Amino acid sequence: MSERVITFVEALNEALSLEMERDPNVIVMGEDVGVYGGIFGVSKGLLERFGSDRVIDTPISEGGFIGAAIGASAVGLRPVVELMFVDFFGVTMDQIYNQAAKMRYMFGGKIKVCVTIRTTIGGGLSAAAQHSQVLYSIFAHVPGLKAIIPSTPYDAKGLLISAIRDDNPKVFFEHKLLYGVKGPVPKESYTIPFGVADVKREGSDVTVIALAYMVHEALKAAEELAKEGVSVEVIDPRTIVPFDKETVLKSVKKTGRVVIVDEDYDRCGFASWVAAIIADEAFEYLDAPVKRITTPNVPIPFSPTLEREILPNAQKIVKAVRQVVRKI
Repeated sequence: MSERVITFVEALNEALSLEMERDPNVIVMGEDVGVYGGIFGVSKGLLERFGSDRVIDTPISEGGFIGAAIGASAVGLRPVVELMFVDFFGVTMDQIYNQAAKMRYMFGGKIKVCVTIRTTIGGGLSAAAQHSQVLYSIFAHVPGLKAIIPSTPYDAKGLLISAIRDDNPKVFFEHKLLYGVKGPVPKESYTIPFGVADVKREGSDVTVIALAYMVHEALKAAEELAKEGVSVEVIDPRTIVPFDKETVLKSVKKTGRVVIVDEDYDRCGFASWVAAIIADEAFEYLDAPVKRITTPNVPIPFSPTLEREILPNAQKIVKAVRQVVRKI
């Protein structure tokens, strides 16, 4: 397959376009996805190419259009519905966790809920408390939903194509700081299976597990630590439901030290869950306590200074790694 360097946004747009070409049942819905091309440009050009029957600008009524997308998926369409910010999910949670997540189970598998809900996550842009959260742990907590969190343009395209083709309800999380990130992406269509983590960097001294934009912060930290002779392995789970614990545990058994980086809130979050898995299944391999770098349980500040203070970053990762490898 030929490769080009394109942005995260372009990779997502290409995935949507290819799947809409391949399958006439794929439709796109959401606020400003048509004429405006999406608030971040992910659906740019799709309206002109596929028409208003398949690229549908909706009213500002999240409960309405999420419900419509779930219903459409139950009768055979494959909606890709954009909900601008994960922070807005509160107004439509009943549709997601009581309807989409449970319908296939409650109907004994007689229907498929082939809906993909795209949304943006993350801080770093001074977008304040109602536009800067991550919250994927909430959706990972609900049985019946898959949770997909790409960190690179390559992963974004392959995972979105997989999501559209999957017969179950999914929430697809896109970190806002990744939209302009560039990387090699094949022009052709391809899929990435769910539940398969990617080792972004191999190492031998400590395992760093990170998601979304934090993968890039972890890689920056790994570069800095390499100058000190510390070999860092960076693992990107890519999906947290399903979760590839085998790859994580294999790495932990190799390095004996773990740092988990999670931009979500500390309490009851992804980092705590993974730390528990490691404690349950690989405790005897640990040479140091598991360290978690998370966001404190406070609203995300608008102030850039305060926001930088609470969010995980490469410097905090370096500090944590130094703590767990101090005996090397």
